[in-house]
Amino acid sequence: MSLYDEGHTIAGWTGCAIATVGSGVVGAGVCTGSAPALVGGAVLVAASVLVTWVLHLSGWGKPPGVRPRGEWRLSARDTEARGGHAGCVGCALAGRRPASAPVVTRAESIPLSPIE
Repeated sequence: MSLYDEGHTIAGWTGCAIATVGSGVVGAGVCTGSAPALVGGAVLVAASVLVTWVLHLSGWGKPPGVRPRGEWRLSARDTEARGGHAGCVGCALAGRRPASAPVVTRAESIPLSPIE
């Protein structure tokens, strides 16, 4: 089992469910040639991003990286979400930057494997 538990949160599952329904509506719109279905599905997919972001900011998401196994359950709420997570794009977009988070002025190269 991986040390990363990406998406095992209320925010992750809710966003995925809304995006799945929106994708299905877009697919139905393509098959039937319905412009309202295409637009409605696209709105649902966009709404899934916003819903996931809001749930993450309210503590139903998770910070980037590894969490202790005791916090892997779906109902685990992130108590540090209000202050923001270091390295989290969603928190940075909301203006939440923890005091310990460095301000990045340029993109840095991160090796993907020990070979690089």
